[in-house]
Amino acid sequence: MEKIILASSSPRRKEILNRFNLNPLIVEAKIEEKKSYNESPEQVAMALAFEKALWVCNKFNNEEVVIGADTIVVLGNRILGKPKDEEDAFRILSLLNNKEHSVITGISIIRANTNIKIIDYESTLVRFRHLSEEQIKRYINTKEPMDKAGAYGIQGYGEVLVEKIDGCYSNVVGLPLGRLDYLLNKFFNIKIL
Repeated sequence: MEKIILASSSPRRKEILNRFNLNPLIVEAKIEEKKSYNESPEQVAMALAFEKALWVCNKFNNEEVVIGADTIVVLGNRILGKPKDEEDAFRILSLLNNKEHSVITGISIIRANTNIKIIDYESTLVRFRHLSEEQIKRYINTKEPMDKAGAYGIQGYGEVLVEKIDGCYSNVVGLPLGRLDYLLNKFFNIKIL
């Protein structure tokens, strides 16, 4: 079995990979997440995923497979990151209220000590229901929004906020399984299922 390293501290990504018995070693990438405003949201997500994977990859040298991912939420052409505090969470959720937005996850997979480096992304459209200020405040009181891009988690209480999605559900959670399985299989001969 290949040794898989997840370049992320996301409990959701770890849980997804563990569900398929990949049991990755978790190594958080210590990068400064800078966003370049002359790049498309897809380029931003892929660049951050690659930086994370490369940073962690440099700590290994036995051809381990390192997976980096970065999920961003995009409304129009604005990237909405993780909220700084509850007031910021309210601002972000109010922006998304009754609107459609994109959730984009950049994926980078690198085999340590080789030149094999793959970068790709997945995009999913999500539409929020019309929410009252009271509903948004009650959701913020769950504390769930605080560590999530776009200030919500579709796999938790945040599912109530969503009217519909068009695309990959696991992408909205933070790791697009279908795309990841395709890339691991094609380039690394690793099958998730």
